[in-house]
Amino acid sequence: MPRLFLVAACVSLAVAAQRPIVSELGVDVAMRDGVRLSTNVFLPGERGPFPAILVRTPYNKGAGLNDTYRPFVEHGYAVVIQDVRGRYASEGAFQPLLQEPADGDDTITWIAHQPWCNGKVGMIGGSYLGIVQWKAALLENPHLKAIFPVVSGWDDYRDRFYSAGGAMKLGNRLEWMAENLRAPGYHQDFSKFVLHLPLRSADVAALGWTSSLYREIVAHPAYDAFWRATSTREHIDRIRIPVFSVGGWYDNFVQSDLEAYAALRRRGAVNRILIGPWPHNMSLKFEGVDFGPDSSAPIRALQMEWFDQWLMGRDAPLLSRPPVKLFVMGANQWRESREWPPEGSAPKTFYLESRGRANSLSGDGALNEKRSTGAPDQFVFDPVNPVPTRGGQVCCNPRIFPWGPMDQRPVEQRRDVLVYTSRPLKREVTAIGPVQVVLYVSTSARDTDFTAKLVDVFPDGTARNLTDGILRLRYRNSLEKPEPAAPGELYRIAIDAGVTGNVFLKGHRIRVEVSSSNFPRFDRNPNDGRPVADAVRLNKASQTVYHDSRRPSALILTVVPGKG
Repeated sequence: MPRLFLVAACVSLAVAAQRPIVSELGVDVAMRDGVRLSTNVFLPGERGPFPAILVRTPYNKGAGLNDTYRPFVEHGYAVVIQDVRGRYASEGAFQPLLQEPADGDDTITWIAHQPWCNGKVGMIGGSYLGIVQWKAALLENPHLKAIFPVVSGWDDYRDRFYSAGGAMKLGNRLEWMAENLRAPGYHQDFSKFVLHLPLRSADVAALGWTSSLYREIVAHPAYDAFWRATSTREHIDRIRIPVFSVGGWYDNFVQSDLEAYAALRRRGAVNRILIGPWPHNMSLKFEGVDFGPDSSAPIRALQMEWFDQWLMGRDAPLLSRPPVKLFVMGANQWRESREWPPEGSAPKTFYLESRGRANSLSGDGALNEKRSTGAPDQFVFDPVNPVPTRGGQVCCNPRIFPWGPMDQRPVEQRRDVLVYTSRPLKREVTAIGPVQVVLYVSTSARDTDFTAKLVDVFPDGTARNLTDGILRLRYRNSLEKPEPAAPGELYRIAIDAGVTGNVFLKGHRIRVEVSSSNFPRFDRNPNDGRPVADAVRLNKASQTVYHDSRRPSALILTVVPGKG
C-alpha cells in the first residue's frame, strides 16, 4: 500500500510539472473610479475555464509566480496577484483604511468575467493580504465563494492601531510604516522614533515626511464613527461565505481572529479556525523556545482542501472534523473543539495578595484561590522611564521589535512592576480562552494606564510571558466616550489581557505582573488627562492597587477540565 501511494504521488507530480503555465503580467484592471491596478495572471494551461485564487498585496506582486502560489496553478486554479491601490505598479493614492472593500469587489468581478474563469473566486494571504479578504467579503460579491485569511483580525481600531483598552499600538504601527511608507533614502532607528514627542508628529520622525494615514489614526483615539465605518467587526453579519482563518498565540491579531470565528459560528456559518504557537510569521522560530515536533501545521494542504470544497465541488475531509483546532502550549498538543472558548470551559479566579510589598520579583505578591486581607500595593509610574516591552504579541519585524515568549525576569526586577505568583501547582491548570485582570485602583493623575501580563513560571524560575493587555483609565467605562479620572478616587477596572492556550503544568506557578506601561508595545500616558497625542511633557503618577475582601483584585482565567 505505501509503495502504490508513492507511485501515484510521483505520477501526479509529474503530470503537474508537465502542465504548461500561461502567464500574463502587468494587466491593468480598472476600478469603478477609473484607477487601474496592476495585476498578474497565471493559468494552468490554455484550456479553461478555471476557478481563481486572488491575492491582493501592498508588498509588490513581483514579475513571476513564486513557490508560494505555484502549487495552486499546478492543482488547476488560476492565480491572480495584484498590487493594491497606490503601491508599486498600481495607480492611485494608498489609503488602506478606505480603499480595500471596493477595490477587492471590483477585482473579483473582473476576474469572474474573464473567459479563463468559471466565475468562482477564492482569496488567500496573511496579514494585510488577509485583511483585504475580510474587506472584500463585506460587499457580498456573488463570485467570492470562500476566503482563507491568516493572522488578519477583524477590527482596524483594536487590531492594527489601538488596543482593546484604548492605548495606541505604537511600536507595531510605526515600525510597519517605517518599513513600508518612509521617504526615499530616509532612515531612523526604531529605538529613537518611538520616543518622539509629541506623538502627533511621530510620523515625521519615523518616515521622514508626514503621513495622512498616521495623522488620521492619531486624530481618532477613541472608538468613534470613523472606526465603526471601517470595521469588519461592526458589519460581520455581511460575511456570508465560508471562512477558514489561521492565527498564532503570539500574534497581534489572535484575539480578533478567534472573536471573528465565534461571531460567525453564532450565526451558524460554516467556518474553521486553527491557532498555533506562532508569531506573526509562523515560519520563524523562537530563540530558545521549542514547542515540540508537532507545533507546525500543513497550511498549504488545508488551503487546497478548503478551496477544492468551495470552488471545485470536491468534498473536503476537514469538514467532517471539529471546526476549532488549537495548539495547547505546555502540553504541546493539538486540541479540537466545536466552540470558542472550548465547550466545558469556565472562569477560574485567582486573587491578588500581598502585605503591601509586591513590588518586583523580590516582593511578597501572591496569587490565591481564596480572598484574603492585605495592604494595598503602591508604585510610581514614570513615563520617562517606562517598563520595556519584552516579547509578546508584537509585530512586524522581530530583528527590530522582538516578539514571542521571552523570560520576563529582567522586567520583574523593577520596583514599578507588581508581581503576584501562585504556589507551585499540585495539578495542571489548562487555560484556553480569554484572560482578564480585575483591579481596584486609584491614581494621583487625571488619566493614566494600568497593564497586566500573564506569565507561566517554570520550576527553574524561567518566567515565560503568555499574553498581556492595557487599560487607559479614561476608557474604563467605554472606548467610545473617554472620561477623566478623579485623583484619589477608587475605581474597579477590567483589563482585557488577550487570549491564550496553555497548560500550567504541575510544579509550575501562575504569575501576573501589574504595572502602568509596556513600551513601545503601547504608547506612554503623560498622566495629565489631556489629548495624549499632543503631550510634550510626561508626568509621574502615584498608583495604588487594592486587594482585600472588599476590593478583590483578581486574575480570571478561562479554564477547561482535563489535560491539554
